[in-house]
Amino acid sequence: MPKLKSIVFVAGLMLLLLAAAMGYLSIKYLSAIAPADSYEDKGVYIFSPYQVLPVQVQNTGASGRDRRMNPTKTVYMVYYRATDGSGYQWTDRAITRELGQEIVDAGAAVERRVLSIPADRSYITVEPEQTAGSYTAGLRQKYITALALSGAYLLLYVVVWCIVIFKKKASGGLNG
Repeated sequence: MPKLKSIVFVAGLMLLLLAAAMGYLSIKYLSAIAPADSYEDKGVYIFSPYQVLPVQVQNTGASGRDRRMNPTKTVYMVYYRATDGSGYQWTDRAITRELGQEIVDAGAAVERRVLSIPADRSYITVEPEQTAGSYTAGLRQKYITALALSGAYLLLYVVVWCIVIFKKKASGGLNG
């Protein structure tokens, strides 16, 4: 029984730290969302795949020694460009180089909506049915959900500890 209690304690503490980090990042990303009116809708463009390249990204799937030994991993990106010559580009991750090359060889066109950010002189592409308002609302909803879940766990953790302390005091388990 004492071993189970220590496992539950450590697991709860790890989840507490995870919830606190998730809450912090949710607030950080939520405050960084640009308002919908800062985007300029450039319309829907047709993008065609033209190459697959390996890209090094941070290895977030590993932990501990494995992450220290392999801080990055290789993923394959399929590069698309607008067929009208406007210069817009878009990338999508492929599972393997071979699958990415099949996408390029098939040449299947993809429709994407281009949302320009004039303040940054940049742009993003989203699904064609999305607007700047629906895009920012979706981001906001995702971060608010993560914040609510982390807040609920933090509250649950505090309530459980208050109950444990109250029961120990009631049974005379704490000196004081």
